Amino acid sequence: MATATETVAIDAGDVTLTGDLVLPEAAPGVVCFAHGSGSSRHSPRNRQVALTLQRAGLGTLLIDLLSEEEERVDRVTAELRFDIPLLGRRVTAAVDRLAERPDTGSVPVGLFGASTGAAAALVAAAARADRVSAVVSRGGRPDLAGTALGRVRAPVLLIVGGEDRVVLDLNEEAAEQLTAEYRVHVIPGATHLFEEPGTLEAAADAARDWFLRMGGAQGR
Repeated sequence: MATATETVAIDAGDVTLTGDLVLPEAAPGVVCFAHGSGSSRHSPRNRQVALTLQRAGLGTLLIDLLSEEEERVDRVTAELRFDIPLLGRRVTAAVDRLAERPDTGSVPVGLFGASTGAAAALVAAAARADRVSAVVSRGGRPDLAGTALGRVRAPVLLIVGGEDRVVLDLNEEAAEQLTAEYRVHVIPGATHLFEEPGTLEAAADAARDWFLRMGGAQGR
């Protein structure tokens, strides 16, 4: 049975962001998505991953990290998509919004980031170490999170395509700076966008399994 999508407003201080929340009944956790460079909450790849999580009973929140005006500027300058402190603050605002809601306030929160969104997710995980229970990066740039890596307390799964060799090297270097539990998970044959048959599905399954651990981790 399909679960309705609720449009939510997220107060990020300087802007109000829009998100799409799907919350199955008795969800063991809710996962907030941070999209990558030049993308939005309508990213087809993130929506495919979100559907896999929803089918497992997890809630999902897909958000726009930029306002409509900022997106127009970024399409020309490509500057804001690499402003990790800004994007990290906005993912943090989304985590806070989930904490405020009566239906998600006591539910474990996971963060899923793609490309530069992975760095934003890790910055938010460091800022809300008491609230974020798991982080997954898909084809991400965790290296851009800088010193925040050492402050992350949630278990981190770094999913990288086996053919995305430069990003794989960056992920392995970033992983060495993590003090939390982590795993680098390589999807054989996948390039950066996981366009090869079956590779995005494999990444989504790995993310689902990682996030399903959140309930137990939260209770310890």
